[in-house]
Amino acid sequence: MSVFGRVQDHWRRFRNQLMGRVAFQNFATAFPLTRPMARLRSRQLFDLIAGFTYSQTLVACVELGLIERLARAPESLEGLALALGFAEHRLERLLKAAVSLQILERTSRGEYDLGIHGAALIGNPWIAGFIKHHHLLYRDLTDPVGVLRGGEGLTALQSYWAYTADQHGQETGAPEVSAYTDLMGQSQAAVAREILSAYDFGQHRHLLDIGGSNGSFILAAAQRHEGLHFTLFDLPAVSQIARERVSAARLDARVAVVEGSFLVDPLPDSADVATLIRVLHDHDDASVEKIMSAAYRALKPDGVLIVAEPFSGVRSIEPVTDAYFGLYFAAMGQGKTRTTDEITAIGRRIGFRSARIVATQNPLITGILVLSI
Repeated sequence: MSVFGRVQDHWRRFRNQLMGRVAFQNFATAFPLTRPMARLRSRQLFDLIAGFTYSQTLVACVELGLIERLARAPESLEGLALALGFAEHRLERLLKAAVSLQILERTSRGEYDLGIHGAALIGNPWIAGFIKHHHLLYRDLTDPVGVLRGGEGLTALQSYWAYTADQHGQETGAPEVSAYTDLMGQSQAAVAREILSAYDFGQHRHLLDIGGSNGSFILAAAQRHEGLHFTLFDLPAVSQIARERVSAARLDARVAVVEGSFLVDPLPDSADVATLIRVLHDHDDASVEKIMSAAYRALKPDGVLIVAEPFSGVRSIEPVTDAYFGLYFAAMGQGKTRTTDEITAIGRRIGFRSARIVATQNPLITGILVLSI
């Protein structure tokens, strides 16, 4: 350990001991120079305590259709209560909460309009789909310690993400995959924009999208790169959905859809670039090595593998990757977010010679790591 590291550790212990003393807390709150910081820390601590009520306020706004309704025009409390079948004093409780969280705002006439966060939801309609499916996560997290420890039987999220059921020995059919495939497809447009803006696929000849879901990424890439050919590889039930979308887009000549499991089946070997878009973080380390090894074997000698997902270790998004996804994957029973160094280390063991990070506009949507053979 470096001298600097030891100094940091000693400072951290001293700070924590000081912050834990009631006398110091009282002093920091009373002293004018430290009062703003003391108030900020107090608010941040309470946000950790009350965060679940903030998320449920958002859920209620989405489920009542308030976001879409107020996007059309501001409305009064009286009008909203009548339209939604609420007693005014009960609906006002929700509206005040939403205003405090900037989901909504009050106009100069006292009506309710979208706030800055509500407006952002209109611009990203796929987020509503994720919000609506969170009731499954909430159900699992009634016992967070139990979820983190791991228990018997399938959780609600394992039942929803049907491919986890596959790994528990249950066969997955079209009804089981349609819900999660629709949800992934809703968000794929934003992810595809990030990837296609950051990386030039025009330098390649054939793209293999491993775990390509309903084909949303391939359809977006095909529109941008007319000379590129594609293969989508996913579970049989998911592939059927993708095949229908490819045919509807009249891209059968450029896009092949191949069925199988990337954990056990060989991948098609015609591509010089392969993509793993929000795939690795759904799996444990042993499965990740299997998936990346299959990609390595399938790629041409000059091929590259592109891993696209939110990465751990990015300071600006740590609460998302390490807190939100940490508990989410615990409820799923598998998966974790990884740093680019961790993924690179797995890639080097497999045989990839080098890896580089490609900056994206919004690492919360996705990061990009390119591994070269």
